[in-house]
Amino acid sequence: MAGKYQRKRIKTFMGFVHLGLENGYTEKPIPISEYIHAIQSYQRGLILQKKIYLSVSTSESHIVLDGQNEPHIRLEFLNYPRFPLEQDVFKSEVIAMVEHLMEVFRQNRTVVVFTDETIMLQNNTEIDPRITHDIS
Repeated sequence: MAGKYQRKRIKTFMGFVHLGLENGYTEKPIPISEYIHAIQSYQRGLILQKKIYLSVSTSESHIVLDGQNEPHIRLEFLNYPRFPLEQDVFKSEVIAMVEHLMEVFRQNRTVVVFTDETIMLQNNTEIDPRITHDIS
């Protein structure tokens, strides 16, 4: 017996990123609501300018490394079947949004994990001073 719901299938492709909930390395907190507002504003521009609908799921997380235990927002991007994008377009739009958020919230470095590759984005080589070992 067939289900009563229509099905649309596309190849799974996702992207994940964690962005700090502190402005730079200042330990000054950034409310998640500010990230949400910035994401929605960016999405509106994408929709109006390019007719691209880039859905984002958010959750709170912590990045832990040595003395660092920094709160982060985790962004999960799914190539949503209702508004599917070609893989290269999806990746470039995710990276563009992440770079925009990094600029707005003074983030030095992040890693975007796609289904097929991991890309580190950074604007300088500065390391969080709470990480006690020299890892440069």
